[in-house]
Amino acid sequence: MPTEHLADGATRTSPPRWLTDDEQRAWRAYIRLAQLLMRQLDRDLHPFGLSMHDYEILVELSEAPSRRLRMTELADRTAQSRSRLSHQINRMEAKGLVSREGCEGDKRGTFAVLTPRGAETITAVAPSHVTSVRQHFVDQLGPRDLNALTDAYEPVLHRLRESRERD
Repeated sequence: MPTEHLADGATRTSPPRWLTDDEQRAWRAYIRLAQLLMRQLDRDLHPFGLSMHDYEILVELSEAPSRRLRMTELADRTAQSRSRLSHQINRMEAKGLVSREGCEGDKRGTFAVLTPRGAETITAVAPSHVTSVRQHFVDQLGPRDLNALTDAYEPVLHRLRESRERD
C-alpha cells in the first residue's frame, strides 16, 4: 500500500485515491498538451540552433539585473537540477551565448552571464518564438479560457515551488 506523507512529517498507509474519469481525462489532456506543445516549440526553435531550455535560460538572463544570475537561482527559475543546468550552460558557453563568472566573496558561487551574442540571439529569436506560442497555444484559447488556466495553475505552481524549496 502507498505511504502518504503528511504535512507534520508523519506517514499514513492508505489505499490510493484513484482518479475519477473526469480527473483522468483532465490529467491526460494536460500531460499530452504539455509534451506536444514543448516538442512543437522546440521544433520551431531548431532553425535558430536553440532548444526550449536554451531559450528559457536566455530569457531569464536577459530579464535579470545586469543580465546575470547565480547558477542556483537560474536552476530554480528554470526548474532544472543544478547538474542538468551546468551541462546546459556548458553547451551554451560553447556557442558563445553565455559565460560564467565567479561570485565576489563566494568562491563556490558562480554567475551565468548573458553575452553580447546571447543578447543578439534572444532579440533575433523572440519574435519567431512568440509567434509560435501564439499559433500553437494562445490563439487556440479565448480570454476567459486563458484566465481560467492561469487561475487553475497558479495554486498548483505555488504548492510545487513550496515543496521544492523544502527539499
